[in-house]
Amino acid sequence: MTTAGDGKPISTIVIIIAMQTEALPLVDKFRLTEDPDSVFPNGVPWVRFHGMYKDLQVNIIWPGKDLHLGVDSVGTISASLVTYAAIQALKPDLIINAGTAGGFKAKGARVGDVYLASDVAFHDRRIPIPVFDQYGIGARQTFSPPNLLKELILKVGKLSTGDSLDMSPHDETSILANDATIKDMEGAAVAYVADLLSVPVIFIKAVTDIVDGEKPTSEEFLQNLVAVTAALGQAVSQVVDFITGKCLGQL
Repeated sequence: MTTAGDGKPISTIVIIIAMQTEALPLVDKFRLTEDPDSVFPNGVPWVRFHGMYKDLQVNIIWPGKDLHLGVDSVGTISASLVTYAAIQALKPDLIINAGTAGGFKAKGARVGDVYLASDVAFHDRRIPIPVFDQYGIGARQTFSPPNLLKELILKVGKLSTGDSLDMSPHDETSILANDATIKDMEGAAVAYVADLLSVPVIFIKAVTDIVDGEKPTSEEFLQNLVAVTAALGQAVSQVVDFITGKCLGQL
């Protein structure tokens, strides 16, 4: 699937972003345009912004608004579908899953920190049967770009994914078992699909709320979303600048 592993520079990237608020600053930064002739099936709300940035064909894929409720199509199902469809349609050399996340102060996370995820796993797929339990967790090491990490000031931590914004006691136990510093609602799903189709993924996550803090998660998330999205956008811009002109082995 990928062509940049044989020494050719990366030419096509796909950035998967769950929320419009997170996506639009990057659309402006890279001067992308919305695709009027969608590469996706008729009727789905998925949106592709695309254009050339330096030597890169940049595609930002946003799952769009739910057709019935009009809110961002967050969560693992939409993330899985758009990742699969984008890989099929666009044949990217590299995927970036960018977004906001909750962080754990016990692991050193603070609001506004930007992390590159070293590992991903699920925390809400509990299947207490031998081997199925490991399948449910779906733990994976992510594509590791050592030179990028040396160049950019990003924290590194493990990411745990689930379909709920809040954290139940069951989820908390699983997140602790996953040794996670950050939690989101898409990452491990993107990783699963990309792994199936052999496309490397870099996960860039900015902390909007402290899960083990004093404030309610939903309140803190909304309060910090705009400011933290700016930090996320800056980090993704730096990553894309670093990628330009390089092959995968140089990252």
